[in-house]
Amino acid sequence: MAYEKERSEMVEYQLRDRGIKDERVLAAMESVPRHLFVDEYLQSKAYDDGALPIGEGQTISQPYMVAVMTELLELKGDEKILEVGTGSGYQAAVLSMLAAEVFTIERIQPLSLRARGVLKQLNYTNVHVIVSDGTVGLPEHSPYDGIIVTAAAPHIPQQYIEQLKVNGRLVIPVGSRYSQTLYKIKKTATGISSLISTPCVFVPLIGKDGWDEKEV
Repeated sequence: MAYEKERSEMVEYQLRDRGIKDERVLAAMESVPRHLFVDEYLQSKAYDDGALPIGEGQTISQPYMVAVMTELLELKGDEKILEVGTGSGYQAAVLSMLAAEVFTIERIQPLSLRARGVLKQLNYTNVHVIVSDGTVGLPEHSPYDGIIVTAAAPHIPQQYIEQLKVNGRLVIPVGSRYSQTLYKIKKTATGISSLISTPCVFVPLIGKDGWDEKEV
């Protein structure tokens, strides 16, 4: 199959060798054809160690960062997940192999249409792509076992916490416009606990409870 060797090497050298231990995450990322989520002229770079442009000022995240964020969700297979920031649809495809149901929000309609088409073509049937302001979450389908935000927030929107189940996990990059830290937030019966993970740089989370588009 196309790029099978490159995909296997990506998993071995970019993920496993850098500390990704969840075998389900590694298997999902070895299965999902990342090259089909980028433009044809970039397909030969799809398994490189870096982010790539997908149009509309957005990017497909570095494979390692996708793996880190996915591993932090601690998925077992029966969860309902909310993703904020569909982008190319690649992260949603990985999640679809690890959870029962994935709702993913994209504010930019052309990206959502493209992602929906690729996901349908590849038969990831448990992913629902929605065009909306992701900063307010998706309360109509809450509560979620996990929420993953693939854009940088200036703070943690309270509605994400509210839309989590007890013992649910939120993975989100928080910080300034050009430098963030990845946080894992766990909702408990008495409040929340947080774990600081990895320094990172993401595109901004734009919307009602994120960055103002005029500021970026």
